[in-house]
Amino acid sequence: MASGVFDLLHLGHVRFLEEAKKLGGKNAKLIVVIARDRTVEKTKGRKPVMSEAQRLMLVESLKVVDEAVLGREDFDLGDVINTVKPDVIVLGYDQSGMEKRVREYVDRRGLNIKVARVGKFEADEIDSSSKIQKKIVDKWIARQKTAKKPVEKTA
Repeated sequence: MASGVFDLLHLGHVRFLEEAKKLGGKNAKLIVVIARDRTVEKTKGRKPVMSEAQRLMLVESLKVVDEAVLGREDFDLGDVINTVKPDVIVLGYDQSGMEKRVREYVDRRGLNIKVARVGKFEADEIDSSSKIQKKIVDKWIARQKTAKKPVEKTA
């Protein structure tokens, strides 16, 4: 099982999911839990660019993903684990807080679930949704500046 927001799907997301499936072992099925819009707003302080329904459909369409589901509105970690019943829970390089919560839950209940983290991939120009957003904004600002330049008159 892997989870995340998956807003503005990019190559880093795909690589993360490929690694998650590998960590499941031979014949593993990858179930991906997509964060609800309200959860994203609560945890990140902003709404996602794409709706939860669109993010779900995009992730579900990836070849590496066997099933994608929406997370719980109340973000009940235990309920998600009990529903999915994963053998392995894979977290991204930037999910250290989540890793702690998952490990505590698994240990407290004596569950036989492996918790693993996938490291950051090679630096790439567009390896995060926030970088995609920044690049779009920067390009828009640059276009606005060039559009406002006065036209020189020639004789």
